[in-house]
Amino acid sequence: MTDDRDGTSGAGNPPRRMPPSIQPRSGQERPGTARPAQPVRRESVRPQPAPERPSTRQPQQQAYSTPPGQQRPASSTRPQEAPPAQPPAAPAPAKRRKKRHPVRNTLIALLLILAIAVTAFYFWVDSRINHVDALSGANGTPGLTVLIVGSDSREGWDDDGTEGARTDTIMVLHKPESGPTALISIPRDSYVEIPGYDPNKINASFAFGGPQLLVETVEGVTNLTIDRYLEVGFTGVGEIVDALGGVELCYDQDVDDKLSRLKWKAGCHVADGDKALAFSRMRYSDPLGDIGRTQRQQQVVGAVADEIMSPTTLLNPFELVPVVSAGLDAFRVDEDASPFDLAQVALAFNSALGGDAVTGTPPIASMGYSVAGVGSTVLLDPEQEDKFWRKIANGKFKPGAEVGGVE
Repeated sequence: MTDDRDGTSGAGNPPRRMPPSIQPRSGQERPGTARPAQPVRRESVRPQPAPERPSTRQPQQQAYSTPPGQQRPASSTRPQEAPPAQPPAAPAPAKRRKKRHPVRNTLIALLLILAIAVTAFYFWVDSRINHVDALSGANGTPGLTVLIVGSDSREGWDDDGTEGARTDTIMVLHKPESGPTALISIPRDSYVEIPGYDPNKINASFAFGGPQLLVETVEGVTNLTIDRYLEVGFTGVGEIVDALGGVELCYDQDVDDKLSRLKWKAGCHVADGDKALAFSRMRYSDPLGDIGRTQRQQQVVGAVADEIMSPTTLLNPFELVPVVSAGLDAFRVDEDASPFDLAQVALAFNSALGGDAVTGTPPIASMGYSVAGVGSTVLLDPEQEDKFWRKIANGKFKPGAEVGGVE
C-alpha cells in the first residue's frame, strides 16, 4: 500500500514529486522524509535518449551530426553502415617483355641490302653507258618509238668513224598508247629521201651524217618522232651471247656460206657468240637476200633480249653483271638516255617478242629497183607506205600480224 497523501512510496518506488506550491522551502524538512544528501538540480538532470531499436531497413548514407557542445561518442548503439562493396582489385600488370621479330628484322635487313645494291648497280650502269648525239628534237608523237640500228662494220666505239660506215640493220620499235607493239625492219637498201642530200639508200644517211641524219631520215619515212636511239655492234652481240652461255636460233635450211663462214644444218640449235654473229651476217646464201638477213638479225637480237629478261639472268647477279657489262660495251644510246630509259626500252622490246607483236617490213614495190649512180635498191610502195605507218602509230594492226613485204 502506498500512502498518496504523505508522498511516500513503497519500497523500490521513486518518491512522488509534489507540486511546487507545496514543496518545502529550502532548509526545511518535511516530516517523515529523509533529507537528501544533495539537492538535485533539475537542470543537471538530462533525459537520456532511449536506446534505438535495431532497424531492419537499410540505413541511408548520411553525415553523422553531433549536437553543439557535445563530443561525438566513441561508440554508438546505432548499427554501423556497411561499407559499399568494392570490386576486387585487378592484379598488377606483369612487366611485358619486348617481343623479338627475327623474320621482320631479317626482311628489313634484306631490303636495305637490296636497295643499296640496286643504287650501286644504277650508278655503275650510268657510268658505263656510251652516249651519242642522235635525237632530232622534233615534236613528239604519241607512244614510245625506238630506232634500233645494227652494224658489224666496227669493232668498238672508241673511234666514231662514221665516214663510209653503213648500217646493216634498221628496226623501228613502236609501242602505241593502245594496241599491239610493233617491230618493223626497214631494209637497209630502201630508196628514200635523205634531208640535205639526193635520194639514196637509207643506210647511206648514216655514212653522210651519222646517227642524227639517220634519225631525221627515218622520221621522214615513218612520220614518227624517234624518242630513243639504240645502236648495236654485232661483234659486241657475240660477246653477250657468250656471256649468256649461248642462245637458241632457228633456220630451216642447210647453209655453208663462205663469206659469213656460217655452217648450219636445218633446224634449231644453240649457237655461241661466233656462230650467232655469222648467222646474223649471212646474206648471199639466203634466197630472200637482205630481207632474210634482216629477219635473222632480228631473231638474234630477240633471242638475246629474251635471255637477258629471263628470271634466271635477272635474279642471278653473277650472271647479270657480266651480261650487262658486255651489253654496255656493245651498245650506244642517245644523249638523253638514262638507265631507267634503257629499262623502259628493254620492256618494250620484250613485249615485241611476244605472240601479240606486229612484225615485218613496210610494203615493198620492188626488191631490185635500179637507180643510176646508186645501184640496185629496194623500192617501198609509195601508195601503201603512209597508210601503213599510220596504222603502226595508232596500233590498228591485229595482234600477231605479219605485215608488209613484197606486194
